[in-house]
Amino acid sequence: MRCAGIVAEYNPFHRGHAYQIAQTRAALGADAAVVCAMSGHWVQQAGCAIADKWVRARLALMGGADLVLELPTPWAVSSAEAFARGGVEVLAASGVVDTLSFGSECGELEPLQALAACLDGEAYRAALKRRLDQGKPFAACRQGAAEELLGTPAGGLLRQPNNSLGVEYIRALNRLGSAIAPMTVLRRGAPHHGIPAVIALHGDGASERGPARMDLPQFVSATDLRLQIMAHRWDMAEPYLVPGGRALLEDRLIRPPTLRQVERAVLAKVRTMTAADWAALPDSGAAEGLPERLVRAGRQADSLDQFDRLAVTKRYTNARIRRLLLWAFLGLTAADRPSRVPYLRVLGFNRRGRTLLREMKAQAALPVLTKPAHAKSLTGPARTLFEREVRCTDLYGLCFPQPLPCGLEWTTGPVILDTD
Repeated sequence: MRCAGIVAEYNPFHRGHAYQIAQTRAALGADAAVVCAMSGHWVQQAGCAIADKWVRARLALMGGADLVLELPTPWAVSSAEAFARGGVEVLAASGVVDTLSFGSECGELEPLQALAACLDGEAYRAALKRRLDQGKPFAACRQGAAEELLGTPAGGLLRQPNNSLGVEYIRALNRLGSAIAPMTVLRRGAPHHGIPAVIALHGDGASERGPARMDLPQFVSATDLRLQIMAHRWDMAEPYLVPGGRALLEDRLIRPPTLRQVERAVLAKVRTMTAADWAALPDSGAAEGLPERLVRAGRQADSLDQFDRLAVTKRYTNARIRRLLLWAFLGLTAADRPSRVPYLRVLGFNRRGRTLLREMKAQAALPVLTKPAHAKSLTGPARTLFEREVRCTDLYGLCFPQPLPCGLEWTTGPVILDTD
């Protein structure tokens, strides 16, 4: 049986994600299994997930996935390179995945493989350093260096976020020396972080039930979908969710979680941080004086938005600043991200996923946690990481208007669907 792996946030799982799974199976065979490495309660956009990881895992299983494994928080809330590396490590360590499927705007594997080879070369590193020394943002320097070496059309593919992330997946496979073969599915519909399509088409004054379905675009971004859910426009969100998805989410999200619920807690944290504290975070810009700037921002800001305005510069983007802010709030440092993912946490599975888990008992390169009690047998960095995850989940619970109880990591088992 062929087995494809997908790295994702599923924040939340929507019709575009189901399309990727369907296209992957169309390429590998209808009986192919799909394993997902999914972010937990905190996501790369430096925020809390729209629903807890077990609800999101259930949605993924309802949408065609067979087994959902967790991408631990220290990788899930990191830069694209670390995010991709962590996800690939999870899938490779399972021992059952033979293909890595990812979406891309270009829909072709060869140019992305050429970019990956370029970014791992000495000439690229030299070209990148020249640009970084001029104080420009990393993303712009990365793209400029690639265009210098490969030409504008090829290097310009990095302008699009899914192309860029796909390149990082390929680089991660290469660095691991993995036999997993990459494949890409052409991304359709709204771009990543796209503007709200329904709002753009119909305005903020659209009726509660929304326009007729024939007026809706075929796909929307997860960003768009979250905005609809946060505004309780369920009739607009429902066409993009898997069947049964609305009922599940609407039942759990009477009032969705938001980082605004913990704004003062975050501000309390950053007001007490020193430059050394900031420097201990990943991508802290310590060599460039960023920690000192963050100390000043933390002591002056009276809101998260003001912190952003005080800290962001042309070189230090909002995304980078927000990730540092989240790492600070979660109490994580660069030292809390081990050199490799140390265990495989199962969030959900169906009947075919159960078969995969039996295979993983013999083939997985890491301990497989199919129930919370299994974490008690972890030692060293693996046990430390799990305990960090416990803390991250406890803090996530504060993002709800009615805080969730502590200890959910120790009391919540994987989602099981009796389907395949």
